[in-house]
Amino acid sequence: MAEQDALLRTTSGKPRARSLGIPFDGVPGTWNAITDVPGLELGYATLIEGTNVRTGVTAIHPRGRANPGDPCAAGYHSQNGNGEMTGVSWVHESGTMAGPICITNTHAVGVAHGSIVRWTAIHHPDVAEAWLLPISAETWDGYLNDINGGHVTEAVGVRALEAAAAGPIDEGSVGGGTGMNCYNFKGGSGSASRVVEYGGTDYTVGVFLQANFGARPELVIRGVAMGSLLADDDPMAEFFGGGGSMPGAGSCIAIVVTDAPLLPDQCRAFARRVTLGLARTGTTGSHFSGDLFLALSVANPGAFTPGARSLYGGNRGALDGLRFIPWGFLDPFYEAVVQATEEAVLNVLVTNDEMIGFRGHRTPGLPRERVVAILRERGVIPS
Repeated sequence: MAEQDALLRTTSGKPRARSLGIPFDGVPGTWNAITDVPGLELGYATLIEGTNVRTGVTAIHPRGRANPGDPCAAGYHSQNGNGEMTGVSWVHESGTMAGPICITNTHAVGVAHGSIVRWTAIHHPDVAEAWLLPISAETWDGYLNDINGGHVTEAVGVRALEAAAAGPIDEGSVGGGTGMNCYNFKGGSGSASRVVEYGGTDYTVGVFLQANFGARPELVIRGVAMGSLLADDDPMAEFFGGGGSMPGAGSCIAIVVTDAPLLPDQCRAFARRVTLGLARTGTTGSHFSGDLFLALSVANPGAFTPGARSLYGGNRGALDGLRFIPWGFLDPFYEAVVQATEEAVLNVLVTNDEMIGFRGHRTPGLPRERVVAILRERGVIPS
């Protein structure tokens, strides 16, 4: 896939936000995706079966499938805790994480956790010899998906982990995002990246979202309040009683990965900036929204002694060490997180079409032609 094409459409040919002429700030990476981070691999397992199954699993290998045992500096932020991300107690305690990450639906978060254990035991038994504290996260897809049907199994999660690859990615109703909703339009999986220069080196900041948040009246696209202009055709609002804020569109998982060398607390500062990128698209952060964000740095390979090694006495007497960008020079990186988060949300919305699922529930796709017309009228897109 040509680099310019990757900015405009997904690997399956669906349009991305830039294909509509929507302008964005900052310099994107080659694929404008989290996979621009060197070594990172991403994969999906998508379940669209019959009339009721609309779900799946997304898998991310921060250091690639070949190297899950090397811990990364990491930080976590909960904007609103009505959700689940496993493994974050150890992130808080140690400032590190290791191994793959999975994202799925709320009632399969434990299954996805088990999938990571199973995959690691099969492919890296030495890493699994001591203990694993996988990161598995979720958003609720019960409006479009038979969430209680047990359709996500460990085998599905392993399939996502096995499918992971570098390069351009698909977006929209794929992987864990298959049955999700965003601003009461079809939501799901989306990504973007930015390149930041520091000290003569270009670093990449990549963001991946499972977007399942926001009420229709809140929606803002590049500074233009769209909610009232696109208020028609909102079956989710009708289903949940017309209150405007529905528990069904209520969560966002963000994974931020960079090859810039960072301390764990700096990673946590990156995770906090996700809130600003989401806010640019209008959300005010619902009570029903589990907005959980993880940021990590794949720089400094080998800097942290893995727990399993120290358990058996390895590296005794040695000192670990990190190189990191000074705090006072992080502002361009914070800006990159905000910019990539905003664009990832709009990629989710633009790439999707209508979906009908569980019990006949329907979610419309974002009306792209109407959005373009409004943005042209407001001067955001040149006429």
